[in-house]
Amino acid sequence: MKILVVAPNLPCPTGGANTRNYHLLKALASEHTVSLLAFVNNVESEAQSEIAHLKDIAHSVHVIPQRMKTQRKRWQQLLNFIRGGSYLFDLHYSAQVQHALDALFAEEQFDAVLFESVFMAGYRVPQGIKILIDQHNIEQEILRRTCEYEKLSLRKLYSWREYHAVKRIELNYCHRAAIVLTVSERDRDILQELLPDQTIEVVPNGVDIDAFHPTTLDEELPEQIIFTGTMDYYPNANAALYFAQHCWPLIRERVPTATWLIVGKNPPLEVQRLAQLPGVTVTGTVPDIRSYLASSAVAIAPIQIGSGTRLKILEALAMQKAVVSTGIGCEGLPVIDGKDLLIADQPEAFAEAVVQLLQQPSLRSALGTRGRALVEAGYSWGSGGKTLLRILAQSERTYTCSSSNY
Repeated sequence: MKILVVAPNLPCPTGGANTRNYHLLKALASEHTVSLLAFVNNVESEAQSEIAHLKDIAHSVHVIPQRMKTQRKRWQQLLNFIRGGSYLFDLHYSAQVQHALDALFAEEQFDAVLFESVFMAGYRVPQGIKILIDQHNIEQEILRRTCEYEKLSLRKLYSWREYHAVKRIELNYCHRAAIVLTVSERDRDILQELLPDQTIEVVPNGVDIDAFHPTTLDEELPEQIIFTGTMDYYPNANAALYFAQHCWPLIRERVPTATWLIVGKNPPLEVQRLAQLPGVTVTGTVPDIRSYLASSAVAIAPIQIGSGTRLKILEALAMQKAVVSTGIGCEGLPVIDGKDLLIADQPEAFAEAVVQLLQQPSLRSALGTRGRALVEAGYSWGSGGKTLLRILAQSERTYTCSSSNY
């Protein structure tokens, strides 16, 4: 098949959601002719090496050298609120991308388009081309949970309004797709109930189990905990602030020498200020999170709002780290509390679980060993790539059989 992948950022092996995009692109390119169209922040500098690498994988790479619309954010949110549209979908739309798509379709005949995230699925494509949407999250669920989590505030009002707009558009885009991909059985069940006639398949999130591997205990600081993730993503920033307010003081009371690393790009000002707390370091962007994971004894996922599955948990488990998560943080993953990781939803219980792991190296080791085994059994990117290729092959066989009946 000739497949065009449309992504909101350059796929790369160490970039949050971009990691999924990278490994699925690589899997598709192993059996199909794949082209890529993606936004890029700075085509003149650091992106050049990433683009060059992607050109070794894909048949062709096309980039739009501009950031998505982020200026005058509050004004744009207000305008969308009044108009009844969605700020998030508007944020991901670019006339330049549409022009680039039109030009590509004029030059080449594609069999399918894979939109990486439903936010990219609003672009016009010619009739007859198979549309696939990779749902990294159920976006409406994040907004609904944000609305439920927030107390009476402008954020709550905005989230309620954006939730209804996103739900309508998200379901409409998914309805017109030939195949919708989700990251977990849980997400598939939720979407299937909303779209009972839609073909929805699961391609789990994964981790590069060769790159993220167990390290020696010599590298580990026994009282260091870590939280990783893109920090300008609201659920991650919210989780860091929640943990700092409700859990960190309790942990420091019990373990005064405990330290906490907050590792991830673009931390907002309120997250940056957490570095003023005793024992806390906010790194911002780092070239490679693996060294930070290697030096940490416990990884945390105090997620209060979210959807999909957390790469941060899979990466920590792959490096044989003990993990403490909320129920929302680890939903969609087949983990068992006390076997693969520890699950706690109340601040006191979460803090207690962290302290327990800091003080019990044998428990950390046991959880880390089982977590690594879980990842090896079913959450490598190689396994996910094979699943995607199987889904595509099956859809082609179904299409061929259907066509032969006419």
